[in-house]
Amino acid sequence: MMKNTPLARKLGAFVALSEAELSVLEGLHKRRRTFVAGRDLVHQGQSDQAAYILISGWACSYKLLEDGQRQIVDFQIPGDFLGLRRVVLHLSDHSVEPVTDIEVTEVHVSDLMKTFSDTPRLATAVLWAASRDEAMVVEHLINIGRREADVRVAHFLLELGARLTLVGLGSKTGYACPLTQYLLADALGLSSVHVNRVLRTLREAGMVTFRDGFVTFDDYDRLAEYAKFERTYLDQVGPLLA
Repeated sequence: MMKNTPLARKLGAFVALSEAELSVLEGLHKRRRTFVAGRDLVHQGQSDQAAYILISGWACSYKLLEDGQRQIVDFQIPGDFLGLRRVVLHLSDHSVEPVTDIEVTEVHVSDLMKTFSDTPRLATAVLWAASRDEAMVVEHLINIGRREADVRVAHFLLELGARLTLVGLGSKTGYACPLTQYLLADALGLSSVHVNRVLRTLREAGMVTFRDGFVTFDDYDRLAEYAKFERTYLDQVGPLLA
């Protein structure tokens, strides 16, 4: 059922979607494509009139500096849009790379505009999702700029957990996570050695274990208190529009 897809679950956190709206949403999933891990599907500076909806797998959005260093801006999980901003700006200001093999739906700008025109509540939900993504980027900026390394890693793992729980892929006990310590390092402004040290510290403290591709919350409440993790910026309080 369309209402059980990650995108419908995500948008349904803001708008109680009707059967008609779910049907329109399903219509966006006409052009399915697959991309292999490590090969960009969006390049920085690319001009295009299409965005993607991530159906399965993980991706990351990043920017490369002139000296070759990479800053990962965020990770995308099922239910997220990829390259939505370039539909408006007509030019991508970052690259998107699959972290795993992924399946996406290609959405042309004309289809998106028709969907927004026919179902304004869906347009409102997508705007909410984009605003939520912006709030996460602000939180990531605070992470890198002001939080100590241990808190930085803990907060980020909790945020990923909350995002995955929203789309049915995680819980307060944990979630499957394909990220390497190198990817976490590029996202958190740390070295991979430092990330390894922090993860060991958090594990030995009995709060969280990241091992064999799975994040286990050994003591969720204590970890959330330690990281001062407030979910309000993620706005996951249930549908605000009936």
